[in-house]
Amino acid sequence: MSLSRLTLTHYRNHAALDLELKSNFIIFSGENGTGKTNILEAVSMLAPGRGLRRAALRDIAMQEEGKGFAISAVSQETQLGTGCDAAHPDRRILRINGATKTINQLADYLSISWLTPAMDRLFNDSASARRRFLDRLTLALYPDHAHHASRYENAMRHRNRIFADEGAYDENWVASLESIMAEHGYYLSNNRWQLVAALNAMIKAEQNDSFAKPHLKISGEEYQDIEALSMALKNNRHLDRGAKRSLIGPHREDVLVQHRAKNQPAAHCSTGEQKAMLLSLILAHADLVRERRAGRPLLILLDEVAAHLDPARRLILFERLSQGHSQIWLTGTEKALFTGTEAYAQHYHFDEGLHLY
Repeated sequence: MSLSRLTLTHYRNHAALDLELKSNFIIFSGENGTGKTNILEAVSMLAPGRGLRRAALRDIAMQEEGKGFAISAVSQETQLGTGCDAAHPDRRILRINGATKTINQLADYLSISWLTPAMDRLFNDSASARRRFLDRLTLALYPDHAHHASRYENAMRHRNRIFADEGAYDENWVASLESIMAEHGYYLSNNRWQLVAALNAMIKAEQNDSFAKPHLKISGEEYQDIEALSMALKNNRHLDRGAKRSLIGPHREDVLVQHRAKNQPAAHCSTGEQKAMLLSLILAHADLVRERRAGRPLLILLDEVAAHLDPARRLILFERLSQGHSQIWLTGTEKALFTGTEAYAQHYHFDEGLHLY
């Protein structure tokens, strides 16, 4: 199993929650506001980044307690712990087997992807939202992706700051920052392009047509090597100085998605078709991670996805997920949404407390 135990302390509405996990298919049902999504959010914090809500750390701890929060999990005999203390509410701490580590090192132990209701209109959202989605999928295959992203973005921020303050302009310093951007930006972009090519091949080969199939394409230039990106940044320096920001590079990339059968942009498709394409992406990604990254657990967090599907497609989805060798975490308001999973699911229901169903 990906996670065999999850413990939350002062996490949102969960003062103390301790779950012993005996299945790779975990369901939480119950009325809105009972804390189902909070559990999924806590699991998402076991990946680099800000979790599925992208919440500020100080907003996560139970406010009335005046304390920090803690998340503890066991994955294949590895103890993972992250959280904040009240004295430093904006500083996240990570410990792996008791030793302090950097947040990006979480990618070495777990791969995590998720779908939430807020992502239903992802294809109509901003390019930055789609990049975040793509980068989470990319991180599952390339654990160094978060490192390259943070180094690239840090160098770019310094470069932009120099351009914004003309008195601080130093061409040698700018060239040095561009060297860092080129090195890490190349791998950041190349990882994305490789993932998109692999996903398209996986989706095209899929025989099941229960969910609409997407085709992905990255907008922007595909840089052949580090030197190509370095030269592009140098050649665009005068324009960037005028704009006081970096106008080219991997931070400008977008992922464009089309409905494969209709040859229609996903943004022009119905909400149901968009949801189906997102599910196809998640399923194809799970198959890809299993094929390429055997041995590193994959967790898939699906918040309120069952309610949008008819009963037949729900059963197809559950069957596909249960056979994928990933650990699946689902939420829904009604127990009946998960009919047919009784033989293999560990089902918790919130009803004046949390009960194993």
